[in-house]
Amino acid sequence: MTKRLTIILLAMLALASIACAQQSQTPASSASKADKPADSQQPSEPSQKSESGPKVLVAYFSATGVTEGVAKQLAEATGGTLHKIQPEKPYTDADLDWHNKQSRSSVEMADKNSRPAIAGQPQNLAEYDIVYVGFPIWWYTAPTIINTFIESNDLKGKKVIPFATSGGSTIDKACEDLKASYPEVNWQTGKLLNGSTPDELKNWTESHKQ
Repeated sequence: MTKRLTIILLAMLALASIACAQQSQTPASSASKADKPADSQQPSEPSQKSESGPKVLVAYFSATGVTEGVAKQLAEATGGTLHKIQPEKPYTDADLDWHNKQSRSSVEMADKNSRPAIAGQPQNLAEYDIVYVGFPIWWYTAPTIINTFIESNDLKGKKVIPFATSGGSTIDKACEDLKASYPEVNWQTGKLLNGSTPDELKNWTESHKQ
């Protein structure tokens, strides 16, 4: 009887050993893969859009922040570099009072030769193929600080596209004035970007890469 029990116990131990051996054959990588993303490789650095297309600069002047918001959306849509056109002397609320004919902005816009000084220039401008130039519409046209920017930089050989924000005016006169003042620049059709959606910006900018 004791011998029979011993044989039965030995048989049970043998079966248990076989079961453990089968479980241990499950690849360790199968368990580890379940805890990892599908692609466990280190992500590569994102490629610059300039490698597969034109390099874009989005330069803009913004007095109150409205044009700046649009410029940031445009830079995101194009993968471009932002450059803020900053006056050496920032504009105050009093400077921007268009009701006052003696305010700084009123005086500047009344003088066609006005060229407000700017604080800095974009770096490595020669590397860019497309330059967007943004501004708020002042007195139906571009602020004279935009003239300062254009005259301070060599834009020959580049596509230059104006964009603007406005409380009610169109961009048409601003584009006409810029083309008349700087006929050597390769101007493209400008656009008023008030309220533009990301998809609208993407569609508009895609046409400039051709």
